[in-house]
Amino acid sequence: MTKIRQATLDVITVAGHPLSANEVLARILLPCNPATIYRSLHYLEGKGYAHSFVLHCAEHGTERYYMATTPENHHHHWFHCEQCHRFIDLGDCSLAPLIQEYQEKLGIQVTRDTLYLTGICATCQN
Repeated sequence: MTKIRQATLDVITVAGHPLSANEVLARILLPCNPATIYRSLHYLEGKGYAHSFVLHCAEHGTERYYMATTPENHHHHWFHCEQCHRFIDLGDCSLAPLIQEYQEKLGIQVTRDTLYLTGICATCQN
């Protein structure tokens, strides 16, 4: 793995919450450009080292967010605060019963699910 790819993986692993490509670029200590970061993230996701989801934010627009794939965060869902833009981990996926119901009812096979919620976090509500 190249130094940039390893550094990109290190950044998203240490973060503990989803990061956009621009946030990764701001945290990387090696000289590189945005295209290199996008290519590194694409490579890491293709090799199973990372996963991503697309989030639309009224303030920041539509962006893809990345997380390292580890045994601890293999499949989590997130809450995104529309005011402070912080992500809150909702924990492991608890959609399995609903997905199973859809599969049986509709005759489909679900291979992946993505869920994020948006709203106002408790801190911003106060």
